[in-house]
Amino acid sequence: NRLMSQTSMTHEMEELVKAFDWNFLDLQRVTVNALKSAFIPFEERLALIEEIVKPGYLAVSAE
Repeated sequence: NRLMSQTSMTHEMEELVKAFDWNFLDLQRVTVNALKSAFIPFEERLALIEEIVKPGYLAVSAE
């Protein structure tokens, strides 16, 4: 909760990179894993992963 904790997913990912030397593929893996465990129907999870997360990471990695 950004309002209560004064943080964001971006900041948390930056901290993982700095503290544990995570790389881009590590961040992609945990993002996909998080969605696989989301409390939404399976088809919606799959659609989010295939239509948004994977293309988004692919676009950023191409920059």
